Amino acid sequence: MPLAVCATPIGNLDDVTLRVLDELRAADLVLCEDTRRTRALLQRHGIRAHTLSYHRHNEAARTAEVLPRLLAGERVALVSDAGLPGVSDPGARLVRAAVDAGVELTVLPGPSAVETALVASALGTVAYRFLGYLPRGEAALADLWASLATASDAAVAFESPRRLRRTLGSLAAALPGRPVAVCRELTKRFEEVVRGSAEEVVTRFAEDPKGEITLVIGPGSDRPRDGEDRAAAAVAELVAAGVARRRAAELVSELTAVPRNRLYRESL
Repeated sequence: MPLAVCATPIGNLDDVTLRVLDELRAADLVLCEDTRRTRALLQRHGIRAHTLSYHRHNEAARTAEVLPRLLAGERVALVSDAGLPGVSDPGARLVRAAVDAGVELTVLPGPSAVETALVASALGTVAYRFLGYLPRGEAALADLWASLATASDAAVAFESPRRLRRTLGSLAAALPGRPVAVCRELTKRFEEVVRGSAEEVVTRFAEDPKGEITLVIGPGSDRPRDGEDRAAAAVAELVAAGVARRRAAELVSELTAVPRNRLYRESL
C-alpha cells in the first residue's frame, strides 16, 4: 500500500478535500504532527482512525518504526497540523525513506497558506519564492533583505506572531517602500490582511498579534547594478560636501529606492 501525504486545512476545518477524507477513513495508521489537532479534524468529519504522533522531536525514531509497517503492506496517511507535510512541517524524512525503500508514494493536495496569502496580498505577482520560516538573527535578516532588494519576484514567508513586529521593523529600515502584506489567521473567523509599504504596515502592529502569520513581500524594482553605483556615488558626493553620512544615505535612498542601509555600508 502507498504512503499517502495528505494536505489538511490551514484554518477552517471544512477546507479539506473529499480524497483526503476518504484516505483518512481507509488508513490503518494516521501519522499526525499533533494528535489533538488531527482528532479535531477527524471528529468534525465523523472519522475514526488510529493516530500516532509524528513531529520534529521524534521524526527519526518514528520513521524507523513506521517504515517496516509500510513495507509490510499497511496503509499509512501522513498529515501535519495545517497544509502539506514536508513543506516547513515534519514529513520529508519519512517521504525520502519510503521512496528509497520502494514504497509507493501518493500526495493528496489541498489548502496552501503560501498561495492563499499570495492571492490575498493583491500584489498581482506571477513569480514568487518561498522562504519558509524567517531567520531570527538581526544579521541574517539584514542579509535576507539585501538579497531581496532588487528581486523581480515576490517572497512568501512564515513568521511567529511574537517576532512579527521586530521583523517588520527590520524590513522597514532596509526597504521602507517595499509593498508587503501581513496575512493573519487565513480562512479562520478572525482572518485579517494588512497591506501597504513596509514602513506603513509596521505602524499597524503596536502589540504582538495572535494567530498564524504569513508574510508576503512584493517584488523589487529590478534595477541594474549601474543604477546602484550611481546612487553610491551620489552619497559620496554629498558626504564630501559636508552632509552627514547617514543623512546622505537617507536622501539618496528616498530618490532611488536603493536601500538606505546598503548605501550607508557601501559609503564607509
